[in-house]
Amino acid sequence: MDEKRFSGKVAVVTGGGSGIGEGIARRLQAEGAQVALFDRDSAALDRVSSETGALGLNIDMSDERAVEAGIEAVVDGFGRLDIAVNSAGVVGMTSTNIVDYPTEEFQRVLAINLFGSFYLTKYAIPPMLQQGYGRVLLIASIAGKEGNPGMIGYSTSKAGVVGMVKAVGKEYAERGVTVNGLAPAVIRTPMNEKTAPEQLKYMTERIPMKRLGTVEEAAALACWIVSEEAAFTTGFVFDLSGGRATY
Repeated sequence: MDEKRFSGKVAVVTGGGSGIGEGIARRLQAEGAQVALFDRDSAALDRVSSETGALGLNIDMSDERAVEAGIEAVVDGFGRLDIAVNSAGVVGMTSTNIVDYPTEEFQRVLAINLFGSFYLTKYAIPPMLQQGYGRVLLIASIAGKEGNPGMIGYSTSKAGVVGMVKAVGKEYAERGVTVNGLAPAVIRTPMNEKTAPEQLKYMTERIPMKRLGTVEEAAALACWIVSEEAAFTTGFVFDLSGGRATY
């Protein structure tokens, strides 16, 4: 592995204050990238920023104007944008059938998971097009491909992310900008600490390896996807599922 394969590159990682986002951000930086973190959790953001020296911007991914301003600040500050990773997300209610799932909760989960992916992609692509190079990675989920009962908000939002990757990847396939997705099964992160035990048990039992994935495993695959090596892949959703994925 080239330890400095991201030298000269500028990356934005949302949800960079914890979990998969933090893992990806740390690895990108270790391999030479200048990294900006977006996160609405100011305490988590401050922790990672102070430990790594990365630029931290307190941004709610459901706020379009905030996302737009954040991208503008990164481009103005660093002079370019090469990599955009959307890892910000919420699980929402679990172990709740659709008839009992509040409409407001459904809207909240989609606002962060799906609309946040839309906003980041919409505003990250223009500066990439100007330089003829870019990598966009949206974190989806195996739930978006197979559907997890009791998690209608999360499953629907991540299915939307899958469709977004496939559509937008085709839109810019000839212009040097790739758009791909990553669909993990359950990864051991703080986000899953609030998942109902029976829901977590359901998801883990369906993984043939019978274990949760790690942040390090997610970061390793994510960083290849956003590297120059992955030049011939776009509009694709990579699985990270311990064998659960069936297509």
